[in-house]
Amino acid sequence: MGRVSGRSCIVTGAAQGIGRAIAEALLEEGASVCFADINGDKIAKVADANRKTYGDSKVTHAQVDVTDRAKVRAMINHTVASFGRLDVKFNNAGVNRPMNFMDVTEDNWNFIMGVNGLGCMIGMQEAARQMIKQGRGGKIINTASIASRQGFDNVAPYCASKFAVVALTQSGARDLARHNITVTGFAPGVVDTEMWEQVDRDLMDIGAAERPGQAMEEFSSEILRGRVAKPQDIIGTTTFLAAPESDYMTGQIVMIDGGMTLV
Repeated sequence: MGRVSGRSCIVTGAAQGIGRAIAEALLEEGASVCFADINGDKIAKVADANRKTYGDSKVTHAQVDVTDRAKVRAMINHTVASFGRLDVKFNNAGVNRPMNFMDVTEDNWNFIMGVNGLGCMIGMQEAARQMIKQGRGGKIINTASIASRQGFDNVAPYCASKFAVVALTQSGARDLARHNITVTGFAPGVVDTEMWEQVDRDLMDIGAAERPGQAMEEFSSEILRGRVAKPQDIIGTTTFLAAPESDYMTGQIVMIDGGMTLV
């Protein structure tokens, strides 16, 4: 019996990086998991790889644009049809497109805030509707960031979007407590994933870094643990947030940044 045995979970942004690690850790601890991502081909391959280990009855997948409410509802309906209910929803899908502060455009702002902010809110609302309908409570878990605690000059919309995730987590926790639904989140620091590799290239493109790896080195130079994180450093906390042990927690964001930001 694992820590989340019998629980039906959705993880968005699960085709790679932190999202995939979260979903696979849930499977290892006994959950049934819907892997969801906007990249349909990639998420199908990731799900198929996990079916070989855990079986068809424990794994499903969905292609979803988290900014499209109808597609989010379809993803939840598919999960319920596959596993019978929804117990845990991870709103993890996120994007970043670095741009120097004075160069930020409306398109840049709207794209990042749409996925990271609006996408989180829609995911929370639609998961909560299903959980309320079921009448047995549930857990909603949001991915924030160290960028939800302080602003950085060349990722201002990203920082704003992650501050928004914290606010949505608190607002949702207050509103949904009466339905026995908890809302929590976690805030990673610098994590060595495919997303960070793209951010590294983007920072060089806008002149904020001169060589590959420079940005990661500078961002992580004051991490008390002395190294950047791997996705495996995150999943102990995320599984805890999905498990019964955290049932008395709500409205909180857990920092997992190796001591990079002390708040």
